[in-house]
Amino acid sequence: MEISIIRLYLAQINSTVGDFKGNHELIACHIEKARSAGADIVVFPELCITGYPPEDLLLKSSFIDENIKYVKRIKKLTSNIIAIVGFVNKSRDGIYNSAAVIYNNQIKYVYNKQFLSNCSFFDEERYFKKGSKNFAFKIADALVEINISDDIFHMMKVEVPPAISSGVELLINISASPYHTEKIKKRIDILSKIAIKNNVNIACLNMVGGQDELVFDGNSLIINNKGKVIAHAKPFAEDVIIYDFKITRLKSSISTSKEHHDREKAELPENHRRLSVIDLKYHPKNKNNIEEKFNHPISINNNSGRIENLPFCPEEEILGALVLGTRDYVRKNKFKEVVIALSGGIDSALTVAIATLALGRDNINTVMMPSLYTSTESIRDSENLCRNLGINYVTVPIWPIYESYLKSLTSILKDDEINITKENIQARIRGNIIMAFSNEYNWLVLSTGNKSELSVGYCTLYGDMAGGFSPIKDVYKTMVYRISKFINKKYSDVIPENIITKVPSAELKPDQKDEDKLPPYEILDPILKAYLEDNLDYPSIVKMGFEEKVVRNVINMVDSSEYKRRQSSPGIKITPLSPAGKDRRYPITNSYKL
Repeated sequence: MEISIIRLYLAQINSTVGDFKGNHELIACHIEKARSAGADIVVFPELCITGYPPEDLLLKSSFIDENIKYVKRIKKLTSNIIAIVGFVNKSRDGIYNSAAVIYNNQIKYVYNKQFLSNCSFFDEERYFKKGSKNFAFKIADALVEINISDDIFHMMKVEVPPAISSGVELLINISASPYHTEKIKKRIDILSKIAIKNNVNIACLNMVGGQDELVFDGNSLIINNKGKVIAHAKPFAEDVIIYDFKITRLKSSISTSKEHHDREKAELPENHRRLSVIDLKYHPKNKNNIEEKFNHPISINNNSGRIENLPFCPEEEILGALVLGTRDYVRKNKFKEVVIALSGGIDSALTVAIATLALGRDNINTVMMPSLYTSTESIRDSENLCRNLGINYVTVPIWPIYESYLKSLTSILKDDEINITKENIQARIRGNIIMAFSNEYNWLVLSTGNKSELSVGYCTLYGDMAGGFSPIKDVYKTMVYRISKFINKKYSDVIPENIITKVPSAELKPDQKDEDKLPPYEILDPILKAYLEDNLDYPSIVKMGFEEKVVRNVINMVDSSEYKRRQSSPGIKITPLSPAGKDRRYPITNSYKL
């Protein structure tokens, strides 16, 4: 019996879709750091060369060729180190979502993803062919298997997994798994069960970063064969885990002979057979010659390998996703500064707080656009918010423009009462003003609508919906309050208390309140979750204890405002189903009523 130590380096990096040069530089940097740390294997996430998801860029042959060109460049960096890199593989029959095993300037093997993600935001079957072959590679006297993303979860469905039959000791899974609430815990639970069932150590490396409406949370893991998490990378941040695996194996227990596999193939059903083994003829580096010894996981971020440093409450977890998603959308789309319309309400206050955490106070600009119906306390609350955060603040009153509109439209307005037309005129004046700031200074407009209001259409098209990105688009109003209170607890009451406690109002006419048109948010949000996320119908939601009339009205508002959501700006997905993205594909022209 011999004991070997395999030093694993998991690079939880933030790739950008289509930035081949930048992604290559990031990968090259970590290969060098891994070599300096004495690592034997350096691992990168799914499709790290191209960024994920590349979507219809995959239909361009030049894009595929460029990705392969950079894989060839990475080959030259792998002297005396094994690199596992996600890329798009090209063959005569199509393209594959693949992982290259590269060692000593050669691609030793390519694994093609077998179970393609094909739901919600992912249409992998539109682009990729399915792989069909599993393999393990031999390093020292241990077998290491690799797979990609969803492939690992299908191991639970196999009665006697090949990993057990083959004696695999380490399974490396590279992934680009996006965040939504409760997913982090579920991921850990499932991977722990897979580790136990397969009697295998698992290293699951997940991408981190924002890509359009998606946020990849990182949270890379190492789980031992008993199902215990022994290392955990930071959530919502680039990080590295370096871990030493102590491999104990009898040389005689591994057989790679052709006769053995031919015999096994004839005797065992397919899902019981041993994996094909590729001997890399690699021997782990002598750890005695390397200054650092990693008996415990370490990372580039202090203490991130410790399990207790995971987000400790849903509010902190969601806030982390919103901050990362906002930062990456702004930066990756080449903006430096943003501008936000302040109303004195909680939605715009939370949006400003998120933007400040994401981009820094010097890159935040806010505009207060009071009307005749804007309360003094809303103006005061907005000023206090900006003062607390130390951000730029200007005021542009809209009532002179509004009065001009009314004068010009005298002939078409039916009466002097303030109706929906006049309310929307005010909102659209604000939309024009905020977009003027955007055009003049190249600031990205962050719109401030939340999931509750967007779901039922309680928003103005081309008005408060105007903007380039919507950070809280998928955040229910009740969660808006919870996150705001969490921010105040963590950052010393930066959001004025009155913004949190006052009754919400659009302030587009005298004494207006949200509850004039909507049920209380404590009732509205559970109904929306049941209808949108749980796909329950009208009778089922009524059985939950809600009034029939309220449920009917909410469902009708959701369905009739589909056309608005289609025209909304992209925003961060943080729930299992976002009503204003690819999750929900509901026909606008539709005569069916529940």
